[in-house]
Amino acid sequence: MAPTEVLLLTNRDSDNIGDQIIEASVISLIKAAVGNLGLDTENLKVRSRAASLISRKYMSTRDESLLEPARRAISRADVLIFGGAPLFNYRYQSFYLRTIRTLELAQEYDVPVLFSSIGVEPYSATDSRSQQLKDALTLPVVRQITTRDDIESTRKYVEETDIPTALVADPAVFADSVFGVKARSAPVPATSAPRCIGLVVTRAGIFKDNGITFSEADQRKFWLDVIDDLESRGDDYRIFTTGHFSDEMFLDSLVRHHGVSNKKAAVTLNCPEELIDELKQCDGVVAYRLHASITSFALGIPSIGLNWNFKVPDFYRSMGYPERALDHTDWNSRTVLRALDTAMSEGVEKDADTLMSVYRTLFSGLKGIIAPDSAAEAFTLAELQEKMPRYAGTTRKQYQEKMRRKLRRSYEYFQQRISMDVAKVPAQESKPSTVGSTVKRGLKKLRNRLP
Repeated sequence: MAPTEVLLLTNRDSDNIGDQIIEASVISLIKAAVGNLGLDTENLKVRSRAASLISRKYMSTRDESLLEPARRAISRADVLIFGGAPLFNYRYQSFYLRTIRTLELAQEYDVPVLFSSIGVEPYSATDSRSQQLKDALTLPVVRQITTRDDIESTRKYVEETDIPTALVADPAVFADSVFGVKARSAPVPATSAPRCIGLVVTRAGIFKDNGITFSEADQRKFWLDVIDDLESRGDDYRIFTTGHFSDEMFLDSLVRHHGVSNKKAAVTLNCPEELIDELKQCDGVVAYRLHASITSFALGIPSIGLNWNFKVPDFYRSMGYPERALDHTDWNSRTVLRALDTAMSEGVEKDADTLMSVYRTLFSGLKGIIAPDSAAEAFTLAELQEKMPRYAGTTRKQYQEKMRRKLRRSYEYFQQRISMDVAKVPAQESKPSTVGSTVKRGLKKLRNRLP
């Protein structure tokens, strides 16, 4: 029997460990679904590639020869799955153009396409970019679109077509099964002090980018107040990021200049195991980054999400805990810790239908493409949790590649900042040696982490 080949496109090359957890979770869900359909998983090939399969250089030059790697990957696939990535981004990014070109190539080679639990930017009837995307989504190869956030926009993108859509859970809600971690089930009483609270910081400029008046100094004061309050009541803490280099820069400044204990900070995280190890130490979590909240939920750890983007409250609402997502007007230590105490006293309960939404739709989509005559029914939650293959672990080679990508992006960031700074200073006043030493200090920790 010829092998079934799935081309999976995710944000696997992102420094955000949440995206890496999504990739591992989607791969496990795909393999479980193929087995559920009665097919031999030994004959299944899941080729996981970055959603940016269409290169940046092609997008700038339109040199058709640069499409050859994408053509090879798409032409040999039996199905193309976009898994868990924000693929419709057009407002501040041009990623939607890559999505469009990928769909055009899939149509050229007649490869069916499933969008599974993707991020969707709001639909616009007047924005030409949104309309370009809408036109591409009507191509016959598009068989299904499920989203983890904006279902109304998703429906508008495919209105007047018969393409099925659905609002589903994020794949990372299965992180406990994928990474072999037993999720907690009991609440954490206030009398169990000292409790360990996870604090997940973010980059300095994210609030301005999202129209929120909350400066770097405001975020710094917020975290220092939280730490003071935790210590005064006898609780412990761990403070970390989800892997973004710019987030790590902010955390590093808290450690180096503002008295945060180096022993309680994980300034640099680079793979799923490292983030999960940090979260496992925590009884509760306060997070800006969404996938710290989602992974905490998967592990049964109560969390409070700080809303800087509509996707944060959407997640908490979908999981049945809308009160655990706090707007920026509530970003003060007393309010946040009060909400976290309540969450820890209640624990985490998971609704099976909500969790299974991402699997059932993926199962249905794959069934219609690779096993249309199958009479198989989707697994129950218990069956799925038992059948999902476990993550094999990050190899040394994979870890090194993640670090190289982060270093490369770090260098690019510093080069841009240096260029901007030098442009503002008269030539006779610029100090290259000072600039060089700044870059070296900023990257030293990253280099030292390479195995």
